[in-house]
Amino acid sequence: MEIVKVSNDLFESEVLKEDKTVLVDFNADWCGPCRMLSPILEEIAASRDDIKIASVNIDDEEELAEKYGVSSIPCLVVFKDGKEVNRSVGLKPKDAIVELIEG
Repeated sequence: MEIVKVSNDLFESEVLKEDKTVLVDFNADWCGPCRMLSPILEEIAASRDDIKIASVNIDDEEELAEKYGVSSIPCLVVFKDGKEVNRSVGLKPKDAIVELIEG
């Protein structure tokens, strides 16, 4: 499954109302660690059909970043049944991200 770019308009339908577990990557184009995290997330997305990975650019979606209290990036937030269940800030290895998703 590909990573889905999500805007404020699509956040409810793509994340909060999704049946699957959703990992939201809050990031920015200028963020080096975010760029380093991207291929790891793509690898996870390609190997897992049971989850969805969504990307939110905080420069384009400041309102979403503020609503979810994102002050440092990369910030990974796990949503299940429309509720935040886990969060991680900073660059993490693949196994730590999988553990974050599985809670």
